[in-house]
Amino acid sequence: MHSFTIVVDSSCDLPQEFIQEHDIEILPMPFELDGQPHHQGYWQEISEKEFYDALRSGSVSKTSTINQETFLRAFASFAEQGKDALFIILSSGLSATFQHAEIALEKTREAYPGCNLYLIDGINATSGHGLLALLAAKKRAEGLSAGETASWLEANKHYCLSLFTVDDLMYLHRGGRLSKLSAIAGSAIGIKPILNVAPDGTLKLKDKARSRKAAMKLLVSQVKQSIDPDTTLDLILVSHSDCLDDAKTLAEMFKNALSVTDVAIVMMGPVIGTHVGPGALAVFFAADMTRNEYEKKYYSGT
Repeated sequence: MHSFTIVVDSSCDLPQEFIQEHDIEILPMPFELDGQPHHQGYWQEISEKEFYDALRSGSVSKTSTINQETFLRAFASFAEQGKDALFIILSSGLSATFQHAEIALEKTREAYPGCNLYLIDGINATSGHGLLALLAAKKRAEGLSAGETASWLEANKHYCLSLFTVDDLMYLHRGGRLSKLSAIAGSAIGIKPILNVAPDGTLKLKDKARSRKAAMKLLVSQVKQSIDPDTTLDLILVSHSDCLDDAKTLAEMFKNALSVTDVAIVMMGPVIGTHVGPGALAVFFAADMTRNEYEKKYYSGT
């Protein structure tokens, strides 16, 4: 039996086989499609094809935070049984969900003094904080406690980098994740934007390419700049919003350009898919430098 439970919200977009293999629990994050509420994180109420085809045809999807009441119930279920748990949540720079969790955890600790519940701000999105859950599972397998794993994640989470490109920045603007000026500038004809989740957990438009192919090459180039030449990466997660062929191509580009043990292709779920729209490609990995170091090196030219 594991010494503690790892819980991550459903916007982590981890494949079901990863969840089962690493014994990770999922806390569903709700969304609406054309006013119809959905509460499952893994296409149990709508298929990925139906969801992204609906967006392409003009349907409107909206996401909601996980509220305090949901967190209170989840925390109490562990505290009442005296079980240790580690919760990893979508970036506080992108959603108020983490703030709701913080308040709920404070109330839980008042009601259950001494409970061993820990909360991590993932400072990332989609498979970015999903990667943190996989790293937490690895530390748990090495024998670390929930508290020790939480401390390790806090010290190392900024080494988990995320880079992505989208077909249409207006989805990000409509969802409040990007300014209208940045969205219009990045959506100019023939321009493919490169974005990242910045050190503060917010989304930033960082670069641009003149074609989809060039954008994919730039993603590979930026990953290479963040790792030492003699490093072999354990895992690269290539995430996509219903553009599987491009995801397969990008995965092969990484295999050819880098020393990497595994490149896994994953589908973005409806929570993140709502904000990036169809055709987004993203990459998540553990780098040899922190996000602050990466930003300084790549974007300031130092």
